[in-house]
Amino acid sequence: MVICGATATGKSGLAIALAKRLDETKRVDSAILSADSRQVYREFNIGTAKPTLADQQQVPHYLIDICDPTETLTVAEYQQQTRELIEGVRDQALEVRRQAFQPSHPRVPVSPPPGVSLLVGGTGLYIRSIVRGLKIPRVPPQPELRSQLQTLGQPQLYAFLQQVDPESAVKIHPNDQVRTLRSLEVFYVTGRPMSDQQGEQPPAYPILQIGLDCQDTALLDRRIERRTAQMVTDGFVDEVQYLCQKYGADLPLLNTLGYAEFKSYLAGEMSLEQAISLTVLHTRQFAKRQRTWFRADPAIEWFDADRPDLLEQVWQRVQQFLVHHR
Repeated sequence: MVICGATATGKSGLAIALAKRLDETKRVDSAILSADSRQVYREFNIGTAKPTLADQQQVPHYLIDICDPTETLTVAEYQQQTRELIEGVRDQALEVRRQAFQPSHPRVPVSPPPGVSLLVGGTGLYIRSIVRGLKIPRVPPQPELRSQLQTLGQPQLYAFLQQVDPESAVKIHPNDQVRTLRSLEVFYVTGRPMSDQQGEQPPAYPILQIGLDCQDTALLDRRIERRTAQMVTDGFVDEVQYLCQKYGADLPLLNTLGYAEFKSYLAGEMSLEQAISLTVLHTRQFAKRQRTWFRADPAIEWFDADRPDLLEQVWQRVQQFLVHHR
């Protein structure tokens, strides 16, 4: 099961409530798998809205704090770990099914639904890699190769790409250096065009995709403002200062949303009020991009994040899904 949507729409809270209710029914074992590209990194806590230890004690959480900030987790690595966890949850539930027998009919197993993994987050590519089974070239970033290629300039890089991988070039804008570099990187490392190594192989198990959205964007803006203010209250300035001192201000993760703005504040480049205002603005822009990404997927079933009966609405749909896929 997927719970996705833009930042600040309440995905984590809904996921925990659903997981607890699944457990209360005593029919389904569940686990929450994070689909957030920054929550995988240790020590980046407040700025990533990482579930608290209290949250994690209520329901098993996975794919949080699995990398050091100096490491890079590729989408392929995330996909592999997530697939293994999902299969583990399902296998564990199937074992319960094998061991659960009715007393009066010892040879007739009770058949509860299999275990449910709740894939929760706003990183669209992470989620798509699982639900669509994206075939991803297992090539980690090559900093030295990228540095050498960048010296050639984007026009020359794109011309190279048109020669070695014309199929990928058609899908990439001539000015998109990030995707151009990645395609060339894969080609030079593997000797094969990236387009030859891509495709989709959806998983065999059923997937329900729940999307949370604020139909009134003004309400989402207020949610973002409240979250940013809460980050400051929770000690975000101290977190950014600690990370800068420990890893250096040039750590790539410190240039991501929220951390970059507050790093500038600590460097004396802006006031705290400006850092907060910019974080709110950039978060709104990020949320808009997330909404555009997720709205393009017709398989997602959308629910209004601001409805007071949201949990009951989603729970009813989850029950229908579980009954249908017993």
